[in-house]
Amino acid sequence: MKKLKDFRPAKQHIKVSVGESVRIMRELQELSQNQLAQLTGIPQSTISGIEKDRISLGVERSKVLARALKCHPAILVFPGWETEEKKAA
Repeated sequence: MKKLKDFRPAKQHIKVSVGESVRIMRELQELSQNQLAQLTGIPQSTISGIEKDRISLGVERSKVLARALKCHPAILVFPGWETEEKKAA
């Protein structure tokens, strides 16, 4: 079992909003908002609102969208974060 000291701290790499991360992942999959709505059961108007950061993504929606976009929910919820490499002592 890993201990807390074995994990690398995360740091923000670029500034991307949650909505932007959803849009980017959708576009990488070459999906329209309507196609994503059909895959997820989330109304297109809600997807639009999420992408414009007017509607909160939420845990359940992040899971559904991540499944459809073939990514981990954290990619959508914590966009722009990467882990920091440990420096050799």
